[in-house]
Amino acid sequence: MPHDLPLIPASDPDSSLTFEQDHGAVVRRSILPGGVRVFTEQIPGMRSATLGAWIGKGSRDELPEHAGSTHFLEHLLFKGTPTRSALDIAESFDRVGGESNAMTAKEFTCYYARVIDVDLLMATEVILDMVTGAKLTQADFDLERGVILEELAMADDDPGDVAHERFAEAILGGHSLGRPIGGTPDIIKGVERRAVLEHYGEHYRSQGLIITAAGGVEHYALCDAVLTALSRGGWDTDGDVAPLARRDTTASVDSTLTPRLNVVRDIEQAHIVLGTRGLAAADERRNVLGVMSTILGAGMSSRLFQEIREKRGLAYTVYSFGQPHAETGLFGMYAACSPTRADEVAGLLMAELERLSEGITPGELERAQGQIAGATVLRLEDSYSRMSRLGKAEMVFGELWSIGEALDQVREVTADDVAALASELAARPRGEVWVGPAS
Repeated sequence: MPHDLPLIPASDPDSSLTFEQDHGAVVRRSILPGGVRVFTEQIPGMRSATLGAWIGKGSRDELPEHAGSTHFLEHLLFKGTPTRSALDIAESFDRVGGESNAMTAKEFTCYYARVIDVDLLMATEVILDMVTGAKLTQADFDLERGVILEELAMADDDPGDVAHERFAEAILGGHSLGRPIGGTPDIIKGVERRAVLEHYGEHYRSQGLIITAAGGVEHYALCDAVLTALSRGGWDTDGDVAPLARRDTTASVDSTLTPRLNVVRDIEQAHIVLGTRGLAAADERRNVLGVMSTILGAGMSSRLFQEIREKRGLAYTVYSFGQPHAETGLFGMYAACSPTRADEVAGLLMAELERLSEGITPGELERAQGQIAGATVLRLEDSYSRMSRLGKAEMVFGELWSIGEALDQVREVTADDVAALASELAARPRGEVWVGPAS
């Protein structure tokens, strides 16, 4: 059974949890004064450690006047604090052979560092100095605007990235989940420092902060380091308050689907993304979707790969994907091919999804379950993946499964489950995005 992660004040005896995971790993979770959550997994024999500081707000949470602020903050927090310059931050990790970075998503932002275990407390101090004490000066803001515009230009030069970005717009247009995470050039050119400061002040606070760490971790020493760093940064570490509530997973998503979006580019291939609304992150059928998508378009034995690439030679890259969010999700299929064969390939993508609803073979089911199990275990061999697993359990699910339990859920998926979900997805209104030469 999964372990529940209640959101209760630090004074409640149940605010701290300790339980064992697979192969002797020990998970501990504490709610600290101020509502900060610290969630760790100590893994025997692992000398690396990865720490993440999560803010459970992403690009979907921006007010219209704050558009672009989430991505801007990801950049600006590395530009320095009153006690550390941008070079000091970089050198802190370089001198110990570690690495630091950040990721902005539609529903969260995470600042993280991977180091050897003896340097974890140093990493904690530096990352939380950035989170609590970023200078956010006008000079840094103006400089980083140019960097972000270059980043967006680089992404815009990748037609695959463009196709995926516009696919979210096609399926969830009008909803904040349909907006690009990094903003658009016009948004970045127009956003003001004041808006970024307001977004920072609204969302970067103790109650919304989650610290996760995995690998060679000593939980209580980390808790002490977190409290010290937050207090030094001026954040609340005294109030006996509960953490912020998790995102509402029952809200309706009002959006407008666009059946077809064409983006004209003078390139050699047509990049096609075709699909529909998928499943929410906490949907009980998420493991069914994982098995279904694996059979359909994950790996060289998948139906899409075999039909479109191996049998017909129509594409080099072809796959399916799922992208979950709190209340909804995306499900799609991607292929890049000659523009003269694009109509044929798009038809084959949809035909293979529809054919799944007719059933799968026992061999396909067994192969997909084994593929997911192996990939899951291999992925969790490093401390970064373990740290990320804790963060998503805390923010999204409110419970944590052991790896063995998660694999058991995959093994429980049946062929009938897969056929039923494929039939449902194939019947939903769908959208297409084509990036390539004008037809």
